[in-house]
Amino acid sequence: MTRRELFEQIKKKQSYLCVGLDTDPAKIPEHLLKEEDPVFAFNKQIIDATKEYAVAYKPNTAFYEARGAQGWESLRKTLEYIPNDIFTIADAKRGDIGNTSALYARAFFEQMDFDSVTVAPYMGEDSVKPFLTFEGKWVILLAATSNPGSFDFQHLELGEAKRPLYEEVLRKSQEWGSEEQLMFVVGATRADLISKIRHAAPNSFFLVPGVGAQGGSLEEVSKYGMNDHCGLLVNSSRGIIYAGEGEDFAEKAHDAARVLQEEMKKYLGLYL
Repeated sequence: MTRRELFEQIKKKQSYLCVGLDTDPAKIPEHLLKEEDPVFAFNKQIIDATKEYAVAYKPNTAFYEARGAQGWESLRKTLEYIPNDIFTIADAKRGDIGNTSALYARAFFEQMDFDSVTVAPYMGEDSVKPFLTFEGKWVILLAATSNPGSFDFQHLELGEAKRPLYEEVLRKSQEWGSEEQLMFVVGATRADLISKIRHAAPNSFFLVPGVGAQGGSLEEVSKYGMNDHCGLLVNSSRGIIYAGEGEDFAEKAHDAARVLQEEMKKYLGLYL
């Protein structure tokens, strides 16, 4: 999916909502456990309930990998069920030496046909570039995350300019790929950080986790992070997929997604 096509979906749905499919079998409603594949049965209903509002879906692969071959099969069926015009993100956080990264890229882009994959930048250019060789596919690079441990490394100040490490990641990585193939993960819990990162990467899309259950403000993310192509994919996982616990879980997910979409529509009108 191209940047223009993604922006067209955002305008069409008046939404920049990404739904995280972090499906935990322990949290699936009990009535689905009798299904042959409870995880896929759950995901299928979540997708049906939210696809009119979502422009992206983001399965966190750890929730599937932990279940072995059965989990990978659930992921495969989930990916195939997502409508073709909705952006797909493999939240896998890969990143290794070149030949290994090339195989990771083949796994997610050729075997599973995701539109994008999250990648850790710590090993540098040769660990990221193999993912950037696939036409029409995206790397979503970890830039500034919102977890407590992010301060261990990401905010360390470098050199005489005392530039934070995350800024160096942003600066250097934009030499490897363009805004047509490179996005950045930016945590939602600090609006001042989003503003700084938007200044450093004015034309790029940001994948923004942390809104809702983690305390991030959609209003602040939108105010400080939006650019002229929206430039935001705001993720909600638990707040949508676990909005309900009973047989009406899909209806509750639909309602939760609609609430976010309605707020996003307002900000698109204000800031775009």
